[in-house]
Amino acid sequence: MALQLHLVVLVLLAALLHATWNAVVKAAGDRFLTFTAVRGTGTLIGLALVPLVPMPEPQAWPYLIASIAIHNFYYVVLLQAYRFGDLSHVYPLARGVAPLTVAVLAAALAGEVPTAGGAFGIALVSAGLVSLMFAGGRPPALGKEGDGAKAVGFAVVTGLFIAFYTVVDGLGIRASGAALGYIVWLNVGEGIPFMAAAIATRPKEVRPFLKANWRRTTSTGVLVVAAYALVLFALSQGAMAHVSALRETSVLFAAAIGALFLKEPFGRVRAAAAAAIVAGVVIMQTLG
Repeated sequence: MALQLHLVVLVLLAALLHATWNAVVKAAGDRFLTFTAVRGTGTLIGLALVPLVPMPEPQAWPYLIASIAIHNFYYVVLLQAYRFGDLSHVYPLARGVAPLTVAVLAAALAGEVPTAGGAFGIALVSAGLVSLMFAGGRPPALGKEGDGAKAVGFAVVTGLFIAFYTVVDGLGIRASGAALGYIVWLNVGEGIPFMAAAIATRPKEVRPFLKANWRRTTSTGVLVVAAYALVLFALSQGAMAHVSALRETSVLFAAAIGALFLKEPFGRVRAAAAAAIVAGVVIMQTLG
């Protein structure tokens, strides 16, 4: 069940792109309008490509609709997690929850049962990811109430939603008979709820925001589309748990981005976590 080399390269590239856009959203002053513009870019890109791609098979549409709904719940919870917590705490926990959950769901729903070595590798990746939240010391959320506890709760729920949409999309894109069509229609649908909410709740702010920020949000939107398109392509060909675990190495890229641009510390804990994640990926690829 190990991924082929070209899929490994594509998913690692997706991880880098994913970490980049998460850092942009986290650093944004108005995260809601930023994210709305980012996902709106994806919708516009999708609409432009619809005439150029084949239509997904009818059996794929329930997965598409479910995925659009799950993604939007995920985005809402993610923004709440970033509202209450630091990128260095929220991101590793959310991404660390996902691979093991995907492994369980993929085994139950798709019959993708990893080998013992593969399961150990996936677990090691998840442990390494979660340990990154301790890189700046003990997170203030643990054992306390308040914003920190909310951040942990939202991060865990975010991780569950990541697992849900990963498995739904893995099943959907395989049923679609047209991977590009599935990718394009998913992008069309994802941005519509946020765009409608922005127009309904903050109609006077949308135009000025876009005028001032369209370059940044458009470029970020392209990153979002490219990052998940690569993941979807990998899901169409490789084991879902392996793709998920490899994709979540985006946390390592996020740690580097946080250290370089957001002035977040990088030290021995991150180095040890990185070693665990890399070891888990190697084990997963060689024994999976």
